[in-house]
Amino acid sequence: MSTDDLDRPLGGRLTRSVKSALLDTMRRAPTAEKLSRRPVDAQQRKRHDMSFESLPAYQQLQAQRAIADALGIGFPFYRPHDVRAGAHSMIGGRSVVNFASYDYLGLNGHPTITKAVSAAVETWGSSVSASRITAGERSFHRELEGALAALYDAEDALAFVSGHATAISVIAALLGPKDLILHDSLIHNCVVVGAELCGAARRPFPHNDLAALTEILEAGRDRFERVLIVTEGLFSMDGDGPDLAGLVDIKERFDCWLMVDDAHALGVLGKNGRGIFEMAAIDPKRIDIWLGTLSKTLVSCGGYVAGKRALIDYLKLTAPGMVYSVGLPAPAAIAASTALALMRREPERVARLQANGALFLRKAREAKLDVGTSWGFAVTPVILGDSLRTVLLAERLLQRGYNAFPIIPPGVPEQSARLRFFISSEHRKDEIEGAVAVTREELTKLQQGGLSLATMAKLVKARIA
Repeated sequence: MSTDDLDRPLGGRLTRSVKSALLDTMRRAPTAEKLSRRPVDAQQRKRHDMSFESLPAYQQLQAQRAIADALGIGFPFYRPHDVRAGAHSMIGGRSVVNFASYDYLGLNGHPTITKAVSAAVETWGSSVSASRITAGERSFHRELEGALAALYDAEDALAFVSGHATAISVIAALLGPKDLILHDSLIHNCVVVGAELCGAARRPFPHNDLAALTEILEAGRDRFERVLIVTEGLFSMDGDGPDLAGLVDIKERFDCWLMVDDAHALGVLGKNGRGIFEMAAIDPKRIDIWLGTLSKTLVSCGGYVAGKRALIDYLKLTAPGMVYSVGLPAPAAIAASTALALMRREPERVARLQANGALFLRKAREAKLDVGTSWGFAVTPVILGDSLRTVLLAERLLQRGYNAFPIIPPGVPEQSARLRFFISSEHRKDEIEGAVAVTREELTKLQQGGLSLATMAKLVKARIA
């Protein structure tokens, strides 16, 4: 056999010479048995603390719980509700006016939706049992996506099983190390996580500061292949929104994609609840990527993206949360599409919500409560700054029949802890006025008592000394 013969491929696989060299290398490599027999000096080996209790965040949580126990404050997170929660709920056997629900239009449990979901389970079962790329499409997937696309005058849409995973998956599929993501500093966590995971450069710009955004692009746009600008239609912690027209102008001037997370704006902004574009009178086709969730106005679970057909076709084959995750089950998809149809058929719900939101904002300002930059729609915060005082206020409100959730760092920036009030179309005028009055009364008592994290720290330090 000649040398040439040795280098001919064997059945399209390794050549003889390459295979021989590979086998020789494997023979010289130490076996697993030999590796396992090497002595290890137990005295010299460094020990590593692998307990969950040693995690710094866990220790901080335990310290916070100890303070709460000392003050007689109940744990405010993961509080169990005894009934379906909307504008009203029941906690610990007591009825409360609930300001901690995304059910903006009061559609959760609507008879039409309940009937449609029941029929969906009878027909399709409770799961599609695999990813859609594997298990195939169902008619209810495309019906929901068609309705979502029509909402934004888009060419197509795609629904995912998780709203949080939707943003991560879309960003991961579209951007990489040669790209840049610019997002509002108050953007939702899902965008931050997606940006960090995709490998693109990431830079926040000050909240709603389009001048700062422009400066960033003027200084460095040409260093990147693709640039994505991300904002929210209605910011979930502050209740305000962006200058959409200004953002569209910037993205067109600098050749960027613009993504708008309209999760809290759907059903809330605009005469018919179609979101930030309707309120701002902007052609929705000028926004490249519409993002949203099915868990708020649409009283279901999951997320969606809407835009050009090429975008949706691409995401169907590349977005991790679509390709590697089970498809949206029939009850969730049909609940969302039925809720969307009801929203569009009954704009009076949107009008009622907007009136309630405006009432809450007006009364809160009259009561000298710090509502920040809220527009007064479905989300209005009462900003206290001090985390301990915020949790105490939430506890006192609950004792008086009002449930409002305390938001503390890292959910919001340091020194900006707040109670967040979600307003519903189903809240009554007296309930809104009562909530504001009680908030003002209990906050005044806390302020007069002088209790805060700072004073607690001094007390603890004095006791240790």
